[in-house]
Amino acid sequence: MDVHGTVTEGFEPVRAAFARNFRTLGDRGAAVAVYRDGRRVVDLWAGVRDVDGTEPWERGTAQVVRSATKGVAAAVLLLLHQRGELDLDAPVGHHWPEFKAHGKERVLVRHVLNHRAGLPALDHPLTLREAADPLRSAGALAAQPPAWEPGTDHGYHALTYGWLLDALVRRVTGRGSGEWIASEIAGPLGLDLWVGLPDAQAHRVGRVGPVEPPEQPGVLRARPKRAVADAYADPASLTRRAFAAITPFPDQNDPAFRAAALPAANGIATADGLARFYASLIGPVDGVRLLDPATVGLARAEESAGPDRVLVVGTRFGLGYMLHGGASPFLGPGSFGHPGRGGSLGFADPETGVAFGYVTNGLRRTVTADPRAQALIRAVRHVVG
Repeated sequence: MDVHGTVTEGFEPVRAAFARNFRTLGDRGAAVAVYRDGRRVVDLWAGVRDVDGTEPWERGTAQVVRSATKGVAAAVLLLLHQRGELDLDAPVGHHWPEFKAHGKERVLVRHVLNHRAGLPALDHPLTLREAADPLRSAGALAAQPPAWEPGTDHGYHALTYGWLLDALVRRVTGRGSGEWIASEIAGPLGLDLWVGLPDAQAHRVGRVGPVEPPEQPGVLRARPKRAVADAYADPASLTRRAFAAITPFPDQNDPAFRAAALPAANGIATADGLARFYASLIGPVDGVRLLDPATVGLARAEESAGPDRVLVVGTRFGLGYMLHGGASPFLGPGSFGHPGRGGSLGFADPETGVAFGYVTNGLRRTVTADPRAQALIRAVRHVVG
């Protein structure tokens, strides 16, 4: 496999790990980027642009990154808070009066970010067209009773996270979250990153699809715990219902899915776009820094920890970001970021000044801790200590 791109002296182990992902872990097309102290030190890509094609991946090829979108979307609420336009401890209903129904007057803005709102699933799932309609998705959440007393427990809001966040952003700013990200985050930083793909950029995006890890003699495949497997197998479980909030789940290669602004699930980015975004959270990148140190402290302070009602494993969340832990290992204890189901990942580590982005077109059956991204993280850790 020919690996293209550059690494700064000392980061050669990342190139070696990236190449091994193709030889031993089944990557078809992927890219990885790493920034340190606001400067790009790794920019690599290899393989094919489409998981089922032969056209080569090029610098600037983008892919759907699934829930890695959540980390970008979280920055919207944090920036509004930083600017004094949004109080994280205010009730959501203060901005959105219709939301108060069914005891949801106790849902705070921070509960949207820390997965404690109690609204991971809908009794009446939405179609893609309904999910892309901000009035319809907001109305569905306003009418939905919580699955638990808001604020008392946490469970991953796989899809509803995005509708909750978007409804707040619209009521505070008058703009949708995808539009806000484009003008206030991606634009100033020059990011190849979109939530709601413009037609003019569609030619840059590869096709994604499922891949199975290659068989390795003498190596047993890890199997999920029985409780996790049972939760995903049971249509009535909160786990299945959370991931089925859009039913049927759309084809991720469908132009209608890519054009919709679903800030929990359908961001499209390059590896450099993700890494550059996270670099700007913890320091200046070409003179632009998004979050001040106090807001970074909020983002990575533990808000939720322990058994997750949806993912059925122990998870840790700050405000909008997963935190380093067993379910989602990043670079170190102070790291914060977000994986995307299937493999993509972005995170920042303020202690080392590292920001990381990985995107792939080969989606594996992983929600967190994809082995390809983990191999790259180990290589970065080897370099930075």
